[in-house]
Amino acid sequence: MKLTNYINKYIFRGYDIRGKYPSDLNEDVAYTIGRSYGTYIKKFNQSKCVVGHDNRYSYQELTKALVTGILDSGMDVVYLDLVTTPMYYYAQIKLGIPAGVMVTASHNPKDENGFKFSLDERGNAKGEMIQEFLDFTMRQEFDEGLGTLSDYDIRDEYIELFKNSLDFGNRRIKVVFDPGNGTTTSIIDDVFKNFPIDYEVICGESDPTFPNHHPDPCVEKNLDMLKEKVLETKADLGLGFDGDGDRLGVVDQNGNYIATDKYMVIIIRDIFDKVKNKKFLCDVKCSRIVEDEVKKLGGELICYRTGNSYTKAKVKDDDLPFGGELSGHVYFRDRWPGFDSGLYAGLRLIEILSKTNKKVSELLTGITDYYSTEELKFSSADDVKASVVEKVIAYCQEKNYDINTIDGVRVNFEDGWALVRFSNTGPNITARFEAKTPERLEELKTEFIDLINKNNVQ
Repeated sequence: MKLTNYINKYIFRGYDIRGKYPSDLNEDVAYTIGRSYGTYIKKFNQSKCVVGHDNRYSYQELTKALVTGILDSGMDVVYLDLVTTPMYYYAQIKLGIPAGVMVTASHNPKDENGFKFSLDERGNAKGEMIQEFLDFTMRQEFDEGLGTLSDYDIRDEYIELFKNSLDFGNRRIKVVFDPGNGTTTSIIDDVFKNFPIDYEVICGESDPTFPNHHPDPCVEKNLDMLKEKVLETKADLGLGFDGDGDRLGVVDQNGNYIATDKYMVIIIRDIFDKVKNKKFLCDVKCSRIVEDEVKKLGGELICYRTGNSYTKAKVKDDDLPFGGELSGHVYFRDRWPGFDSGLYAGLRLIEILSKTNKKVSELLTGITDYYSTEELKFSSADDVKASVVEKVIAYCQEKNYDINTIDGVRVNFEDGWALVRFSNTGPNITARFEAKTPERLEELKTEFIDLINKNNVQ
């Protein structure tokens, strides 16, 4: 392995570094990033960092090269080996080491990998922080040294955290879990065997080729197997997890997909009277049902930009008891340390059910009825997608529409809304639409999809 100047700058994205293996990310690129990272975090008074990886096949080459690069910069490394991203976050907390790198591509396709990284107490690097790190990396003014490598096993402490953060009622819940052959397979039984739950696991073998379905539990078609098993076994609910274990997907007792914004309504209803701060957070993709519910309860909702690195930091900085985003990341800070864990999020829903005779669908009684789309994706090159969104914003300004531009543009109408933004994790434009009637939903889709296609010149 050696230093290289041949680094695709577009793998330095809005929330992390992510690209195809081995064309974008290979041994030399990982080593160079490691040398850069080990040198760079010294500017933030760090003397050591934490490194973990998920179960993708490319982790062996990429993690070894990354760690070697960090060590060669003179920085010490605490190596966690195979962990979910939530386990990695908790190791940082327990060890008091805010700097770290998690080798993962989350829910991206099997031929990709990446690095989620933090520089200091601010949490995962994002936006300008990542671009500044890119600039530093390309200058290649790296330190040389001989860092030390040590191992740490966070498993037992992580499981103990679950035990101390949950309190189940008398009703025993029957659940089907689907870790999607991802990294959660390595911990799921060790966690759930500690609780009064009847459960079955599907897609429970670690297999980074993801042979059964893509490991994104917030795309409904990826939960088809889970839906079938819930109905077959007459389970109370089904829970799915993504490739690195930080996101959740929910299926109710009837095999219906429960989107994350609906899950958030259930949680907010449950904790509202138990927390002092009545302020909560959702991202711009979430349905108005969250805003409606918080207002009905007498609380306040912050509608913030999409992205785990942003939403998690905002929940922490504003000392909120709970927040989340449509993609399945949710953050509890009432009796959990604030990081996103699909397993914990699922257990909190099971905990609620264990204290009532209601079914999952009944926990949603009384929410406002809206018609909405899934998150829609439109392929758009990385060097084009930002300009497409800028043109949509200009169009909305000319129309004098009510807009929120904290993340792309969310266009608010009396009877619905439209969202157009560019993805920070891939070469895509994303959009979502919601309205009070199916007819209005189609009008919004037509207006803004036509606008996207018109300006999306590849």
